[in-house]
Amino acid sequence: MKHKLLPLSETMHYILLALREPLHGYAMMQKIEKMSNGHVVLAAGTLYGAIDNLCKHGWIAPVPGETGRRKIYKITARGEEILQFEKHRLSHILSLYERED
Repeated sequence: MKHKLLPLSETMHYILLALREPLHGYAMMQKIEKMSNGHVVLAAGTLYGAIDNLCKHGWIAPVPGETGRRKIYKITARGEEILQFEKHRLSHILSLYERED
């Protein structure tokens, strides 16, 4: 699979993984910090730039029908495909650590 955003950056990975459940921006930031054990702390500008990019590519989308001030986002089917592709790519790389060729 060829795409200009592949391989995913660490930030993109965390955002897509976090959005397997619907979240607004601040909740995303909190979840990503927790998922990364405090190693990834996203600034609002970084997060919203990445959200715009991921929406543009159809990997995440706003949850329809939300009328609150905060936009809630969720991963799309295409975003799930991208995560699976990256999971297989990274699993292969990790398997190479186990080899003694």
